[in-house]
Amino acid sequence: MNKEKLKNLIESIKKNAVEYYRLTGRPLGVTGEIAEFEAAEILDLELAEVRQGGYDAQSKNGEKIQIKGRCIIDKSKKGQRLSSIKIDKEWEKVILVLLDKAYEPFEIYEALRSEIEKEIKKPGSKARNLRGSLGLSKFKSIATLIWSNNS
Repeated sequence: MNKEKLKNLIESIKKNAVEYYRLTGRPLGVTGEIAEFEAAEILDLELAEVRQGGYDAQSKNGEKIQIKGRCIIDKSKKGQRLSSIKIDKEWEKVILVLLDKAYEPFEIYEALRSEIEKEIKKPGSKARNLRGSLGLSKFKSIATLIWSNNS
């Protein structure tokens, strides 16, 4: 894979996604791919094969990682959720990449499987329990900030 070509392509996609949102008020649907690329670049991860069940990347020491991304366009909007976290698959941690309105990463959080499973299995929320979906603020509360563009 030509990393320089891929980096240029991602930059182009970001510009197109921003323009698409400006024109339509709707997201383009590329946040996940951008988040995976940015996490791999920033954290030196190896992206998994496409459609790999359960994880998106591996660390240098072999940890299997699910990568989630959220583009935060309007910080006043509460109740944002992550996509489903597959607890029936093999992985050790989840990384959340937060992107700004230009699809540039500004924070990366990491949560261990044990913390995520404990939260997903808590009684009370059918959506959380059935779909493995956590709210953004809940994920951040059980995760550790591992990278910031302010560092």
